[in-house]
Amino acid sequence: MIDINNLRAYYEQERVIITVHAQERLRQRGIKAKDVRNCVMTGEIIEQYPDDFPFPSCLIFGQAVNGKILHVVASDEGSGSRIITAYFPDKEKFEDDLKTRRERTK
Repeated sequence: MIDINNLRAYYEQERVIITVHAQERLRQRGIKAKDVRNCVMTGEIIEQYPDDFPFPSCLIFGQAVNGKILHVVASDEGSGSRIITAYFPDKEKFEDDLKTRRERTK
């Protein structure tokens, strides 16, 4: 399981990479790198993805610098982290707390 404190330490040690995919998504969604950092530094892990390849990852619930709720998906690679994507959660996919996924309807 990923520990949020490890991800925060990676930021403090400047061992976080934002993937090209994530950079493009951030640009499209109007999210800045400082928003992602703020989310990781002040947020909490709400989902763990231990079987992600090539490294385990997690979903972090936190806030952008302006206080807007933000989700960040990040990996823990043992000596650093990679930001996979970030987005403002959609109330159609998450409950009102923006932490709990809604049940998918078939």
